[in-house]
Amino acid sequence: MLVDKYFLGVDVGSVSTNFVLIDEEGHLVDSLYLRTQGRPMQTIQEGMKNLRQKIGGKAEIIGVGTTGSARQLAATLLGADVVKNEITAHAVAASRIDPSVQTILEIGGQDSKIILLRNGVVVDFAMNTVCAAGTGSFLDQQAARLGIPIDEFGKLALQGTHPVRIAGRCSVFAESDMIHKQQLGHSLPDILAGLCQAMVRNYLNNVGKNKEILGPIFFQGGVAANPGIRRAFENELNQKVIVPEHFSVMGALGAAYLAQEKYQQQGLSTKFRGMKISESNFQARSFDCQGCSNQCEVVEIRQEEQTLTRWGDRCGKWSVISSYTQEKEITEASGK
Repeated sequence: MLVDKYFLGVDVGSVSTNFVLIDEEGHLVDSLYLRTQGRPMQTIQEGMKNLRQKIGGKAEIIGVGTTGSARQLAATLLGADVVKNEITAHAVAASRIDPSVQTILEIGGQDSKIILLRNGVVVDFAMNTVCAAGTGSFLDQQAARLGIPIDEFGKLALQGTHPVRIAGRCSVFAESDMIHKQQLGHSLPDILAGLCQAMVRNYLNNVGKNKEILGPIFFQGGVAANPGIRRAFENELNQKVIVPEHFSVMGALGAAYLAQEKYQQQGLSTKFRGMKISESNFQARSFDCQGCSNQCEVVEIRQEEQTLTRWGDRCGKWSVISSYTQEKEITEASGK
């Protein structure tokens, strides 16, 4: 019986968790977008259950890559072969699609980043994880406040003929300014177009400050679905901005490509724990180590009675302990 073989890429962020399956030739076979909702372990399990139902029994995962803010957690649960940061994953995905790409503008649910590539190599990057202004969560909030579906936001912004000037350096000030402009009688399309321009100015003045933005330019992340933001970028940069086909899952796609590269280069068998992890019982807990004055908070991931991994200790005392543990160890470490 022929078995379809795939590489799995998983990107776990604070807002969304994305899954991508590619075949041995690197073609995207399937993708999945789920809201993380502060429950990364459960969301990963839910995603694997959905993928299992889609690809059925005639499939084999031969490589797994993880990325995102919870990439270590995802790697532990799944048994990943490659664990990489978001910068690397996004750059790899974009370079596979267009090897000549030189700039990546990425705006997600709660952060944004810019990545500069020259000859396929990342030479510079910057991230903004402090302020919500200019991220997907802020757009969601404003769309909800205005009573419009988020997928209509960009289309309405494109209808604006005289965009109003909105202060975009702070989400609180931006919202207050929008309300003020509404009270003055400005049309909704002009206000939304003004907000798109304000977000782009904020991004370029902070994340993109002192960066040499050269084309081709890719716009990635969930906010790339907004054509109003894309047009604002093109107007500010006076350059074409390309939104790739799989813009919303580029991190996961890059992780899958990295898993494929490792498999092709090393030919090692995968560490993947199997599609049935959706049925496993995982628990996360933490304890304070009293071994020295650092008093590190150690995070532990367990499956049933087995400890899969620990992290958070500076000295490595706990992260190098064997996979099985006794309750006595935790009790002694916490001083209880």
